[in-house]
Parts: sequence; C-alpha cells; structure tokens
Amino acid sequence: MPRSAVDPARAAATKSLRQEAGRWLKAGREAAGLTQAELAERVGLRYYTFVSQVESGLGRVPIETQGAWAKAIGHDPAAFARTLLRYYEPELYRLLFGDAAGDAQVARRAGRG
Repeated sequence: MPRSAVDPARAAATKSLRQEAGRWLKAGREAAGLTQAELAERVGLRYYTFVSQVESGLGRVPIETQGAWAKAIGHDPAAFARTLLRYYEPELYRLLFGDAAGDAQVARRAGRG
C-alpha cells in the first residue's frame, strides 16, 4: 500500500513533541549534574553529540538504551520509558494508557484534539 503524503500539521506536532521531550531530557540530565559528555559515557555512546541531538529534538532515545539513560539520570526506568512514549508515540500511549487530563495537552499537539 502506498504511503500517504505527510500531513504538515502532524509533522509540526511531531517536531514540537520531540523538542519537548528533548527539553525534559535536558532538565533531567542537568538535575543529575551531568554534562552531555558524561551522560554519553554512562550510556555507552561513542559521541556526546548524540545527546545534543536528542535534547534538541532531532533524535530519539533508542528503546534498547532507555533503561541506561533512566539509570544515568536517576529516573525509574518504567516511568522514564512511559514518559518518552508519551512524547515519541502519543497515539500508542493513548491506546495503552488512555488520555488522562495531564496527557490531553500532548495529544492536542499531536493533531488529535
């Protein structure tokens, strides 16, 4: 089945959510007292610039390393992964956990409200 054209509104919402996730991750890193290079080392990254890309919303924390990222910044891994899922895959998050009042804002930005 051919892919449909990218919806500009949805693309903008996705970009906004990625940027919010990046800000959340940066705040967590800073609260843990880590530099980008220190976080990169703790999670086994070769280049700290990947942390920068994630924090700016240009990249995503890979699923297979979310536990290491959570541990490095002192977060519960399950809560960390759930928060990232809310930002990275808001529709899947809604299907799994519902659209609680605190999550409605994320859903609206994702183009569903």
